[in-house]
Parts: sequence; structure tokens; C-alpha cells
Amino acid sequence: MENIKTPYKSVLTIAGSDSGGCAGIQADIKSISACGVFAASVITASTAQNTKGVFDIHPMPILHIEKQLDAVFSDINFDAIKIGMLHSCEVIELVGIKLSQYNAKNVVIDPVMIATSGDKLITDQAIDCLKKLLPKALLITPNSKEAETLIGYAINTNNAKTAAKDIGLTFKTSVLLKGGHLEDSTDDMFDVLYNYSTNKISVYRNPRINTNNTHGTGCSLSSSIAAFLSKDDDLEYAVKQACEYINVAIANGKNKILGHGNGPINHFGLK
Repeated sequence: MENIKTPYKSVLTIAGSDSGGCAGIQADIKSISACGVFAASVITASTAQNTKGVFDIHPMPILHIEKQLDAVFSDINFDAIKIGMLHSCEVIELVGIKLSQYNAKNVVIDPVMIATSGDKLITDQAIDCLKKLLPKALLITPNSKEAETLIGYAINTNNAKTAAKDIGLTFKTSVLLKGGHLEDSTDDMFDVLYNYSTNKISVYRNPRINTNNTHGTGCSLSSSIAAFLSKDDDLEYAVKQACEYINVAIANGKNKILGHGNGPINHFGLK
């Protein structure tokens, strides 16, 4: 009997490396793998990082990033792309060129710009460049601070649906507005999805879990959405599946200890 070969469902993550393993490329690969999909990566920067903070960032040479992108895109047919923090206009513009050159599909951009504290993580110039990249995405996943930067007004639980739609119409893409950082949010976590192609708004609710072990949650959520999209799930269902996966991973990691700071979620339900 002839062996029938089938291709992997695969996701490419383009992001920075976290030496502590909680966020960035490492969190992406864990999430994509846990969701049953093959993960490949292009590393844009290396960080000296642990559960307590980021102590150094070393950007990859732009030519090396380009060679990474060409190497994987020219060989592997990716079913989805996840993009994390891109630290400079030069890198952002390169990624945009390669997405077009290789006809990338199901692009999910986590527009990493603003930390939970409100501190900017990239320069104003890079933020302006990133805004030009967003229309290439099927979905963007800003937290509330990043969403406020994109739309220009304060966001709370009462106007989150309006804000998600306003951002989507502005950047011509679907938007998952993450509710984890809304100061007036309730005991439930809620994320608001605006589907640009259908003009539909969906709300996903999951119980709020009291834990500091949430380092890398945003990276993990966007990469797990990409994983479910790679399986040909529609956008609403992919987001639903990913939100549920992340909520379980947070619950499984709430009482675990790693290092002396904010620990990671438990991607694989490790005991």
C-alpha cells in the first residue's frame, strides 16, 4: 500500500527572542506547538531577559533578518504568520516587503508598542511605520494601551466595542481588543473582536484568574490564533479557541513557580 504524504499545518512567527522563555519567540513556538501546528521562526532581536525584566536588547542585522525570511518563505508554505515586536522602521518595512513578495496569508500582528505600565516599547517613528504595516494583517491584537495609541482616545469597558470597530475601519483589518488591561473590567476577562470582512462584533468572556504568572500572554494568544487559523478555522472560531486555550494555560500555571518575578503561563499543562 502506497504511503500518502500530507503537509504539516505550519505557522511562521517573526519576533524577538526571550532568553527567559516566557515571551517572544519562545512563547510563540510553545503556543503554536501546543495547538497542534508546526512552528518556524525568524528572530528579529535577542534579549537578555528573565521573569524580572529585560536587561539588554541586541537587534539582529537587517541583512540577516532578510536572509532568515527568504530562507523559510522560499522553502515552506506557511498557513499563517504571527508577527510580534518589530523594533525599528527598517525591520518593519522589510517585513512588509516580504509579506507581499511571498503572498503571505492569515497574518496576525501583535502590535507591541506599549507596556502594561503605559511605557512605550518602541519609538514614535517606529509606531508610525507599524501603523502602515497593519493593513497587511488579517487580524491585529492590541491591548487597551496600544489600542488607545492607534485610535487616539481613552478606552474602557463601555466603549471597547466602538473602539475595536473604529480601529478596524481606520486600518482596514480585523481587531481583537484584549480586555486584560482595562482597569474597570469585571471579574470576567473579556476580549472584543471586530471582524472587518463581516462588520460583526463578537465578545469572548473567560473567568479572570488571580495570578502574576501571565508573562507572555499576549504573545501566546496571537500565536495560538495563528495556529487555529492555519487549520482553516474561520476568524471567530479561531479567536474563541485561542482565548479558551490561553485561559486554561493561565489556570494551569497560576500556582507554579519559575524564577523570582512574573512567571509564564503553562502552555502544555505541565505538572
